[in-house]
Amino acid sequence: MFAEPTYTLTIACPDRVGIVAAVSRFIADRGGWIVEANHHADEASGRFFMRNALRASSLAARGITLTQFRAEFAPIAAEFGMDWAVTDSAVRKRVVVLVSRHDHCLVDLLYRWRARELDCEIVAVISNHPDLRPYVEWHGVPFRHVPVPKDEAGRRAAFAEIGRLYDEYAGDVMVLARFMQILPAELTRRLPGRIINIHHSFLPSFVGARPYRQAFERGVKLIGATSHYVTEQLDEGPIIEQDVVRIDHGDTENDLVRYGRDIEKVVLARALKYHLEDRVLLNGNKTVVFR
Repeated sequence: MFAEPTYTLTIACPDRVGIVAAVSRFIADRGGWIVEANHHADEASGRFFMRNALRASSLAARGITLTQFRAEFAPIAAEFGMDWAVTDSAVRKRVVVLVSRHDHCLVDLLYRWRARELDCEIVAVISNHPDLRPYVEWHGVPFRHVPVPKDEAGRRAAFAEIGRLYDEYAGDVMVLARFMQILPAELTRRLPGRIINIHHSFLPSFVGARPYRQAFERGVKLIGATSHYVTEQLDEGPIIEQDVVRIDHGDTENDLVRYGRDIEKVVLARALKYHLEDRVLLNGNKTVVFR
């Protein structure tokens, strides 16, 4: 993250000769000052990934607006078959957080947001329980309670309301901060690459419920947490970030849960930060993360 506003250009396209040259020439011809550049060629998929951060002031000095930049870059993008985007760091992404009763990830995100470690706007917190309302509203963030019944009709109505609230708050990204409900396929299909989950396990091991119990029963020596984009397949979406902590035979299941909370907070915060800074590019069911 840079002190002055930047424009971030992200690109994914079939790999071929000349991509970097074409993009760099385009930027240089408009007086663009590149302050960070990242490239990755993926042999397995045959795709190329790029992220360039530019000083917004360098384009403004030539009288070039972001709208003009996009319009003039479009022919190059078409020539190379690019999936691309340009974002403005001065326009903060709008985050909607979903949570149940476990509060440690939510508390950590709100702290980092207030401390300006996360450059975003947390515009709402939605929960299927009312417990965390006082804490959330103390931070000046709207809290919306949407109970999720067990019957199918009730669940559909609840998630329709969650989707409506996400739209009402003009969300850019949805964060599941230990939201202990499975999202319906309709919602995950509508927001590909825009729903971030924290799973209290080092995926792909111990998917689903109670992973710490599963880990304890297997006698593992490392436990971890995984943040990933949510897809229709439970806990199988593209992984953004992971971390682990070492344990031993003397640790109880409760110890694993306690250690795990610390890892979960850090991993989710890192994943969200990477997403907010446009550092995560999708590559099929994997990600390219320019840290």
